[in-house]
Amino acid sequence: MIFILNKTDTIANQFLAELRDVNAQQDKFRFRKNQERLGEILAYEISKTLKYDMTDVQTPLGIANVNLSADQPVIATILRAGLPFHQGFINFFDRSACAFATACRNVKKSGAFTIQVDHISTPNLEGKTLIMCDTMLATGQSIVCVCKEIMAQYNLKALHIAAVIASTEGITHVRANLPKAQIWTCAVDDEMTSKAYIVPGLGDAGDLAFGEKV
Repeated sequence: MIFILNKTDTIANQFLAELRDVNAQQDKFRFRKNQERLGEILAYEISKTLKYDMTDVQTPLGIANVNLSADQPVIATILRAGLPFHQGFINFFDRSACAFATACRNVKKSGAFTIQVDHISTPNLEGKTLIMCDTMLATGQSIVCVCKEIMAQYNLKALHIAAVIASTEGITHVRANLPKAQIWTCAVDDEMTSKAYIVPGLGDAGDLAFGEKV
């Protein structure tokens, strides 16, 4: 399944519009904060899919019956661009463990590239629900490579892929290679440049959040 947040008119569209706006992007704090907000919103939506158990909670005046999550997902991201988005997820899943991966593109003279996964740091993921969040789902190759390495080691209970903006091509690639993954995104854009930047997208999310790389 795929969930697209901006298919419904909500305040989330304001956060997404500011992320895209070339003038609003000059405020790095706001750029990171809007990613965090959208992470919180998607975390809330994903939380609806988890298993819940009835629990008794003692109040000063009696007992309240509350459905609490029996499934604490592990929240993962690919460094560095996804960090603000990831923060939004752990704001809501505040009892969850986290996982981190580093991956980079090896670009050939032709412009074609392969993905090199350098390092993955995770807790024990056996039987766990994993939420892999990254700001941009462009070609989808990085997320697929990282998830496949994780799945080669662990038998996951469920896999959720979350992005602020996804390309149509990236969604197709994820569906073809991770057919059991559920995809959650705030918006889907149809085009990409020759360098695999989503159009209209928002530019280089990592540079806009943390400063230009050298």
